[in-house]
Amino acid sequence: MRVFGVTGWKNAGKTTLMERLVAEIAGRGLSVSTLKHAHHGFDMDRQGKDSFRHREAGAREVLVASTARFAILHELRGAEEPPLDALIARLAPVDLVLVEGWKRDRHPKLEVWRRATGAALIAADDETIRAIVSDDAPEIARPVLPFGDIARIADFALREAATL
Repeated sequence: MRVFGVTGWKNAGKTTLMERLVAEIAGRGLSVSTLKHAHHGFDMDRQGKDSFRHREAGAREVLVASTARFAILHELRGAEEPPLDALIARLAPVDLVLVEGWKRDRHPKLEVWRRATGAALIAADDETIRAIVSDDAPEIARPVLPFGDIARIADFALREAATL
């Protein structure tokens, strides 16, 4: 599988870009999976549901399946967060894995940046960031791709993606 990342600071537009990239690349007939990093606890389950009750009782993994989809909820129960490559290895094979977050991991990525957020460019200190997606004009020796040109951003991501 090939992997490419989208990173940036909060409220820069990462998720919007991910959504548009997935649609563009899948629309070209390629299979795409995504990984999203959350910096805080999150729960996809709800109190009272059977799967929630199983986890609360101590199950390490709960797999919920239907005719439309399945999901595996894995409780770390105090263990370290798995590294990105271990999480990617759990995915079914696809043409491209798009990764949102994981700022400091070593896979190739682009940075979504908006001057209005007041955040510094991560790319200034990170050579794994191959381009900046921005409607502003950051001063950096990397390609700057405009938010609105999703076809060009997708071409860049597909060209720069690393093979695992």
